[in-house]
Amino acid sequence: MIAPLQDKDTEKPPSLSPRPARPWRVAVLANIKEHDKPLPLDVPPDTGADFDYIETINHIRSAIETDGHWTMFVPADSNLPYALKAARPDICFNIAEGLGGDAREAQIPSLLELLRIPYTGSRVLTNAIALDKTLTKRIWRDRRLPVAPFQEFYTGDEALRPELRYPLFVKPAREGTGMGVDRKAIVNNEAEMRERAKYIVNMYKQPALVENFLSGREFTVAVMGRPDAALYSPHPEWYDADGFHRFPILELDSSRSITPGVYGLEAKAQSVGSEGAPGYICPSDIEPELAKKLQHYAWRAHHILGAIDVSRVDIRLDSEGQPCLLEINPLPGLTPDYSDLCLIAKAGGISYVDLILEILYLGASRWGMLEPHEIPPRLKKRSGPPSGKPGNGHSQR
Repeated sequence: MIAPLQDKDTEKPPSLSPRPARPWRVAVLANIKEHDKPLPLDVPPDTGADFDYIETINHIRSAIETDGHWTMFVPADSNLPYALKAARPDICFNIAEGLGGDAREAQIPSLLELLRIPYTGSRVLTNAIALDKTLTKRIWRDRRLPVAPFQEFYTGDEALRPELRYPLFVKPAREGTGMGVDRKAIVNNEAEMRERAKYIVNMYKQPALVENFLSGREFTVAVMGRPDAALYSPHPEWYDADGFHRFPILELDSSRSITPGVYGLEAKAQSVGSEGAPGYICPSDIEPELAKKLQHYAWRAHHILGAIDVSRVDIRLDSEGQPCLLEINPLPGLTPDYSDLCLIAKAGGISYVDLILEILYLGASRWGMLEPHEIPPRLKKRSGPPSGKPGNGHSQR
């Protein structure tokens, strides 16, 4: 049995001495989509799909600046170590995806810890594990969280384990944002399975994750907070007695999407409410007992992997109506009126500006940049999220 990561390992990064004076210099770190740059011939066609557009960065910066802070955008590219030394930020708002490799989402947290620069969100180990869907499922399974039967294929020629039954679902083991997931992800026989697994292995240069296809309803459940969150939050009323905020549950209705039954990249790229887009139903119309179970599973999944402050857990029901955990995203997308977490927060009465500031202050407080009960001042009157919506082919969800 694998024990959950301990709080002392995840929630207490090196403290700062002395604390930086407010307002802070906040660097937003991200990888940006490049519209006109052609992809190399030897990479998957959806390479960089989880990168963000500059419009999303501008929305985040605007939200942070409403509380008087000074912001800058620093691209999370190979020049980042030198750029950070020149910029000297007090804290980094991290949404960077990394530049390749089997633990790429851990690259930026690793660098920031090396340079002893505070940052938001989960730390190195959680980001490394969460991108590896197979390892994540193994940990959850060993902690008795429900997951569908699964198997990792390294060549596509391995014998199929007897607990797996067609139809199966095949996807890259170490990607996000629906990369490598399309209509052909559902396979109905051995020939289709082996063809798809070999395609994933050869195209994405990583194992293929093969699991029983879950035919039931699909949900995404967000988690925010930690045991002492209310001590540092401008909104302590958001948090339950255990220090966590229970967002409403978002149901993803893929039956009417461009890829029916498959919530992959092609479906995710559609504008919310457009023809071919999935239905985003929040709050979902589900029985209170199921809602309670989904929120408990999401909290447990978050805690067991050592996620910090905010994450989003994807869950799907099997043919018997029982929930199975799919994956966790400790770096959820933050495009207003598009990304799942933003839709969930809005449905729960939390504005985009308040969501961004909450993530910032939860991170800052872990690094000793806020004292308990130090409520950040509101320097400008706000009235809802920044204006503007992204176009088609958005940043990550």
